[in-house]
Amino acid sequence: MKVLTVCSTGLGSSFITQLNIDKALKELGVTGVETDHSDLGSVNKGDADVIFVGRDIADAAKDLGDVVVLNSLIDMNEIKEKLAEALKRHGVDVHEEGQKA
Repeated sequence: MKVLTVCSTGLGSSFITQLNIDKALKELGVTGVETDHSDLGSVNKGDADVIFVGRDIADAAKDLGDVVVLNSLIDMNEIKEKLAEALKRHGVDVHEEGQKA
């Protein structure tokens, strides 16, 4: 499975969001998920199973597939919650810390 974080330039916010998603994957006990970041102009539908974007580019990204819109690119609670929902949609088992597998 591949998760892609996208921003308008593919540099700052998408990279920070990718790092936060990597951290959330560890907290959720999920392995085997590839993450990457990119600029909006370079992404095509099918490039990733799930694409995370900020509200600022949500409309431009809506046709790229399973797009998750984040209200905050640094809110770990929101990222972790929306990531867990997306992983479950794609059949990935999620085991949050403190829960039994």
